[in-house]
Amino acid sequence: MTPQALFRRVAVAEAITWALLLGGMFLKYVTETTEVGVRIGGMLHGVVFVAYCVTTVVVAIDQRWTLGRTALGLLASIPPFVTVVFDVLMERRGAFGPWRLTVEPPARAVERPVAWMLRNPLLGLVAAIGTVAVLTGLALLVGPPVGS
Repeated sequence: MTPQALFRRVAVAEAITWALLLGGMFLKYVTETTEVGVRIGGMLHGVVFVAYCVTTVVVAIDQRWTLGRTALGLLASIPPFVTVVFDVLMERRGAFGPWRLTVEPPARAVERPVAWMLRNPLLGLVAAIGTVAVLTGLALLVGPPVGS
């Protein structure tokens, strides 16, 4: 899977979970029929939001994105559906190439874990899932967003 394919899948998943959460919020606050959509959509969106952020950082490190581009990628996760817009804009700007760190040695300390993940795909996937789980757990400890 290319960096662009991975990024696109996670960006689309983030947008879909935004839609689920917004639908749940409509049911909860407008029709006042049920909270189940917010509970399920909110948890799914939270997990995929964290996965999108982790994916953005991994792709940004591998593709040598600037700090500004990386920050824009992370900020794209906040408004609904903007992750997909960001993905399309990055494709148009040629921001994606092949996985660089599968063939190049890591030049900076921050590249070492990414290179390890990419060169050991199964273990890298386990590490990425573990990272998402830990970060999601920390978010749950902190509590829901203000106004929920």
